Amino acid sequence: MTLSNLPPLVTVFGGSGFVGRHVVRALARRGYRIRVAVRRPDLAGFLQPLGNVGQISFVQANLRYRSSIDAAVQGADHVVNCVGLLLESGRNSFDAVQEFGARAVAEAARSVGASLTHVSAIGADASAASAYARTKGRAEASIRSIVPDATIVRPSIVFGPEDDFFNKFAAMARLAPALPLIGGGKTKFQPVYVGDVAEVVARAVDGNISRGKIYELGGRDVATFKQCLEIMLDVVGRKRPLVSLPFGIASMIGSVASVIPLITPPITSDQVTLLKKDNVVSAEAKAEGRTLEGLGIEPASMASILPTYLVQYRPHGQYTGSGKAA
Repeated sequence: MTLSNLPPLVTVFGGSGFVGRHVVRALARRGYRIRVAVRRPDLAGFLQPLGNVGQISFVQANLRYRSSIDAAVQGADHVVNCVGLLLESGRNSFDAVQEFGARAVAEAARSVGASLTHVSAIGADASAASAYARTKGRAEASIRSIVPDATIVRPSIVFGPEDDFFNKFAAMARLAPALPLIGGGKTKFQPVYVGDVAEVVARAVDGNISRGKIYELGGRDVATFKQCLEIMLDVVGRKRPLVSLPFGIASMIGSVASVIPLITPPITSDQVTLLKKDNVVSAEAKAEGRTLEGLGIEPASMASILPTYLVQYRPHGQYTGSGKAA
């Protein structure tokens, strides 16, 4: 095979993360050459079996350092940015990674003439009270000004084997006598399967969906925070009371926990702020077909996917009989 007929090269920033690894899998199945740009390439070797020999390569990159971004996109035909933070840590702040970093990736992609797909989040808003949502919104604005035909993907809460939502509460249910319902558990989510998000990103790379648009991705079910925990408890076969925790108290707990050294806070005050708004696909996106269904993708349901990976949290793992609760 000569250089002229090699498959297109796609650089995936954050390719070893939760969403990123599924994007890499979807692209590998399509035959692309994939360059995974991550801070620790030595810890990303688990991605190699997703492709053929030589199909997936690795490069060190940190979104806080522009030179590493420029090096990672050299020769790329398409760039995908899957990097995002749920929790700030040290120099990895929302501003540095989600705003400055995303803008730098867009500028680097433009400099080499590569098309761009950016993974954002439902609720991204440059004027939001939450720093997470605010930096996501500012990043989108910068990206659209730099690469007007960039494709932006906004998922709701993403679920799948490595998620940080259902796994977190399922693990908590193993030991905790009760689970907290922040703000009464009334916040609405539209959990979307990570494989469906990856499929949309892959179609964007294929050029099979309209560029320059923002797609909002929600799953088949709209469920409140309380309903999500009830579904999880049913899947893991455990009974735990759900205790309402007012936003104010939850925010105070998050603020205190965030300053305790060597402790990963169960929730932050910024996450509490996020929970004050519903996280579902907008009516506008539905009307314009900028959704999974609008793209002809049937969303996977929580009922079909959660049991495939939450089984580990059952009292006796996969050997726990259905209908038994502890």
